[in-house]
Amino acid sequence: MRAATLFRLSTAGTRTDTLRTVLTAASAALATTAMLAAASVAAIRGGEPVEQPDGSSWLAPGAEHYTSPLLREPGLRIGVIFGLLLLTLPVLALAGQCIRLGAPARDRRLAAIRLAGATPGQAVLIAVAETIVASILGSVVGYGLYLVLRWMLHEPGPGGVLTLPTDVFPDPVPLAVAVVAVPVVAALIGLVLMRGVAVTPLGVVRRQRAHGPRPWPGLAIAIGFVLFNVPVWLSERMVLSGYVYGALMLTGTLLVIVGVVVGTGWISYTAGWLLHRFGRGPGSLLAGRRMMADPWNGSRTLGALLGAAVIGGAAMGYYGLFVTQGRAEDQFGALIGLPPDPEHAAFYVNSARLVLVAVGVGVGVSAAGMLVALAESVVARRRTYAALTAAGTPGRTLSGTLLWQTLAPLVPALGLALASGLLLVRSIYYEVSIGGGITEGCTDPAADPATCVRTVTTDPVVTLPVPVPWEQLALLGGGTVLAMLLVAGAGMLVLRSTDLEEIRTA
Repeated sequence: MRAATLFRLSTAGTRTDTLRTVLTAASAALATTAMLAAASVAAIRGGEPVEQPDGSSWLAPGAEHYTSPLLREPGLRIGVIFGLLLLTLPVLALAGQCIRLGAPARDRRLAAIRLAGATPGQAVLIAVAETIVASILGSVVGYGLYLVLRWMLHEPGPGGVLTLPTDVFPDPVPLAVAVVAVPVVAALIGLVLMRGVAVTPLGVVRRQRAHGPRPWPGLAIAIGFVLFNVPVWLSERMVLSGYVYGALMLTGTLLVIVGVVVGTGWISYTAGWLLHRFGRGPGSLLAGRRMMADPWNGSRTLGALLGAAVIGGAAMGYYGLFVTQGRAEDQFGALIGLPPDPEHAAFYVNSARLVLVAVGVGVGVSAAGMLVALAESVVARRRTYAALTAAGTPGRTLSGTLLWQTLAPLVPALGLALASGLLLVRSIYYEVSIGGGITEGCTDPAADPATCVRTVTTDPVVTLPVPVPWEQLALLGGGTVLAMLLVAGAGMLVLRSTDLEEIRTA
């Protein structure tokens, strides 16, 4: 197949196909921008302690002109990179859900191409090319957006101080990875979604479910907790690179997210069985049967939201850690007679605010993904809904069914996601301990330091437990459920627009 023909076939379609391309490109642009921001932070050099032959150490120059300790200190920069990469996960999940928009119509169009003589490989190539074109366009737009923001936000203060790392550019390898990662992931998702059309040109695959999903994804969550704690265990026994430390923790977090998202299939099936067993109204019974017939729908539609919830739970854990760290340092300073440092206290407050902003962004992106997935789900089953309406099923019953299908798996899965993210952090940082150091000096300050009588003073120790931020967790969980109720309401509007003409089979 010639490249021009492939491009023309991959870009053909209806307004829904155009909307899918635009949404996929927009999500790819957001993910690329976030990864380029992480690569910029990784490109900062300086601030590392350099050991001298006399046993002293000094900080390597290069990062002292940044106003935030998050950028000046190498250990904190790893956390910023880690957080930015985590923020890309809900955006990538949104891209995966955008790719599914209008999937039935696309499958019929590709099935028709197959019936016209195209091979299974050519059909898959057309679908993947459509996704790759959209994601490449998004990556280019994201790169351009990064350059524009870098130029607009570059405002040096007195002495050349900067708030953001706008004076550094990502290294070639991270830059290439950030631009290429989204198209590669999108192509893989397209390959998975097109397996049905590859099997048969009619896109029909017989499925028989002997039993519901099993709770095996819980093993992925357990392994993720272990990997998240391994760097701490290793750092107590050997010198561990900061990037290895971050890679292990990121891998553990990814496993926890995968376990929660995939485990939603079991949660959805179990919730459907309970609704079918104990439900009394037609709406709950229909929802229960639908959730048992397709339990993985919850994993597909709630994937971005649950990924953001895990990150949000972890962010709430760090929020409690930052606040407790600042309180412990204030108490330690009061014990040794040091005046409080407003700048140091402001660092913890600003870090906590940054955590809350990141959580809000993740939930907002996830809500957009949920809206896309729910609209796609309603559109894909419009004939079924039209047939139920023609048979006399009230619209209120269908709306209740949609609401049950949204909330029944959402509430327990959201609780699991928040608890998993919070426990990730609390498994390491359950208390804060400051002090206990030893100070050695002369009894007589005027005496010769080489021959004086020396005294050893042990600093007091302040140990505070890190509290569970119940209020913030309740606010996050309640706000997420409220956002999903608004999304479900938008889905009900799409449902009410179902036309009875959809039951025609021309």
